[in-house]
Amino acid sequence: MSKHETPLTRWYWQQVGGLLIEEFPLVKRSKGTSPRFLDGLIVLGEKAAISEVGDFSIAGRDVIAIQTKASRLGMYLMGQCVFSLELVKRLNPRSVRSVALCTADDSVMRPMLEAIEGCEVVVFSGDRSKLH
Repeated sequence: MSKHETPLTRWYWQQVGGLLIEEFPLVKRSKGTSPRFLDGLIVLGEKAAISEVGDFSIAGRDVIAIQTKASRLGMYLMGQCVFSLELVKRLNPRSVRSVALCTADDSVMRPMLEAIEGCEVVVFSGDRSKLH
């Protein structure tokens, strides 16, 4: 968990509802791979709560994958958004949206990311000092 990103992830989850799983594992470490995590995974249709369980079957569920950066939208976050979408699809959800959550927009980069079906940008523009 990140002291700058976790409050943003939780802010977005509070707007959407559902079950939030922080640091959701997408790829486990092995000899040939590094681990990959989402900053948050929201399972829609569940009671609003933050899960203590990191491993959760999302097969047949509607989910939102969240990658968060407490900075301007950029290529690193965009890459995380795109590849998270593809990695989550391997877990057979009924539907998946991948959100790049950031604190400042980029008018050149945003349309490129949102041209990819399933990817969207959410910009937090509130007062970060009021987030817990």
